[in-house]
Amino acid sequence: MQRCSGSWRAAAGVRRLATATSGSTSHPDISSRVPPYPKLLKKLHDVRSILKPSRKLSLAEKVLYSHLDDPEESLLSDPSNGCKIRGFSNLKLKPDRVAMQDASAQMALLQFMSCGLPSTAVPASIHCDHMIVGEKGADVDLPSSIQGNKEIFDFLESAGKKYGIEFWPPGAGIIHQTVLENYASPGLMMLGTDSHTPNAGGLGAIAIGVGGADAVDALVDAPWELKVRDAFHQAA
Repeated sequence: MQRCSGSWRAAAGVRRLATATSGSTSHPDISSRVPPYPKLLKKLHDVRSILKPSRKLSLAEKVLYSHLDDPEESLLSDPSNGCKIRGFSNLKLKPDRVAMQDASAQMALLQFMSCGLPSTAVPASIHCDHMIVGEKGADVDLPSSIQGNKEIFDFLESAGKKYGIEFWPPGAGIIHQTVLENYASPGLMMLGTDSHTPNAGGLGAIAIGVGGADAVDALVDAPWELKVRDAFHQAA
């Protein structure tokens, strides 16, 4: 899925809001930005069936456990048979979305391409922001960075077109703010190759910053593993 056409190069010197784009813009499939709520609710029901009916879960646990690849395998893997999940169990999760910044997206995409898949298993996006060097102001820095990194940006844009990944060109905004404004939703679980990815948690999502190799797990539909932390709050 392509976010913008190649006209971003001609208008690179124009600075706009985080979600603004220049030139002609394709209309993305908004349904791909909504978490699969029916699927998540069914998974949560399965989790409730596996654990004791009286077992209280925090909101964070509900969102996290609803993304388990195999609830029984993950929740009953500890010696206590599900009684001591926090701080002990390693969960195998299936995130809903992946976001990649331009510096780390390069290796992630090369790894993904080696798998020979026609498209990503989950919706994904590429954000060209980390390779924009701030020095003299946007009017000078943006065109200069685009010229200096043209080969990289062209590769990322072409990979986005080929594999159905939304492409946010240089000047379209900072990744963690663009994600918050366009992709974050209550109940969503996403991985992002940026340390500010948890910013999307402000809208009730579980958003985790990872390296490029971890992002590839989700892109190819492989379970992503996470050890459960030993403290959750707001049980209900």
